[in-house]
Amino acid sequence: MARRRRYSRDPLGLRRALSGPLLPGLVAAMALLAALAVAGAQGAAALAERWQRGAGAAVTVQLPDADAAATERAVTALRGMEEVAEAQAMDAARLADLLRPWLGGTAGLPLPAVIEIRLRDPRADPVLVGDRLAATVPGAVVEAHGLWVGRLAALARSLQALSWVVLGLVAAVAAAVVAVATRAGLAARRDAVEVLHGLGARDGEIAGRFARRLGLMAAGGALLGTAAAVPALVLLADLAAPWTGAAAGGWASLPWPALAAVPPFAYLVGWATAQATVRRWLRQLP
Repeated sequence: MARRRRYSRDPLGLRRALSGPLLPGLVAAMALLAALAVAGAQGAAALAERWQRGAGAAVTVQLPDADAAATERAVTALRGMEEVAEAQAMDAARLADLLRPWLGGTAGLPLPAVIEIRLRDPRADPVLVGDRLAATVPGAVVEAHGLWVGRLAALARSLQALSWVVLGLVAAVAAAVVAVATRAGLAARRDAVEVLHGLGARDGEIAGRFARRLGLMAAGGALLGTAAAVPALVLLADLAAPWTGAAAGGWASLPWPALAAVPPFAYLVGWATAQATVRRWLRQLP
């Protein structure tokens, strides 16, 4: 009786025909790549946003041979401009620390006064700010970082686009692997499929049995692959935290919603591919 119940639930014998570890293993490897691609896309987007909103709006003002009074006058003038969100004179010790890797030491060197300002709108022209400041403090020189920030942001966007391309290729390869596994299952259970089809079983019913089985196998493999990718992603998140400006790296900064979507997406890819493959095969039967 138990055998009959099991047979009624699996009349095609797919549990035996589609039970090898090859398909879940391949999908697990591709899911690992997909998880890395998703995390890479998110990290590249975070970098681009940080550079554009942060460093893209940062401007440096240099005051050669300026005394404390001139520096304070320049800071006051900058804070009174509508385009400037923040203006702060750089501490001499910090400036020396920044120059030490290039100069080795700043003792005895005449260093200019440096003011860090942040524009309200990154698209504002810093040259106009410099011209207005020069009228108040002669000799002030404004240096903007917009050009390099724009190039870095373009690089980050290119990496993001590349990550999505990799994700698309992974999905395509996964679909191809499922299609091959489906054809192997059809070949192994050809007689049973032809008997059911000859007895009047609908194409959708037969295809649905294959699709559910292969979809679950793909989802199981994707779950293993995604779990295997988490330790590597935690390490990468810790390394990237200073660049992305994340308050805390590690587990908290991982794209958990996107990672959680990988197994369901693998199930959909497996289900849809198996459906299409089986229906195409059934249409060729006499």
